[in-house]
Amino acid sequence: VQLVESGGALVQPGGSLRLSCTTSSNFTFGNYAMAWVRQVPTKGPEWLSEINRDGTTYADSVKGRFTISRDDARNTLHLQMNNLKPEDTAVYYCLGAGYWGQGTQVTVSS
Repeated sequence: VQLVESGGALVQPGGSLRLSCTTSSNFTFGNYAMAWVRQVPTKGPEWLSEINRDGTTYADSVKGRFTISRDDARNTLHLQMNNLKPEDTAVYYCLGAGYWGQGTQVTVSS
């Protein structure tokens, strides 16, 4: 099973990014809740958001700025990030069924 994140970049404060996570064909994507977490080197992982059959949930730190979505037909998870702040700088990971991707770097800086 492989999860591959993409879309990370350097962006100015107030900017937007859309992260994507694609999964390998041997992962029954539609069967699982999926989530995004992020991590900076000096801290443990921070859970950001989850999407499942019941809906979506968000950490307070990103609520109202980030939107999680999924395309089950394309085995793809997205994270739309708006109004980015320097403190959003981190490596962002998608995860599902205990599997993690390799991460994508998001840097918010002027």
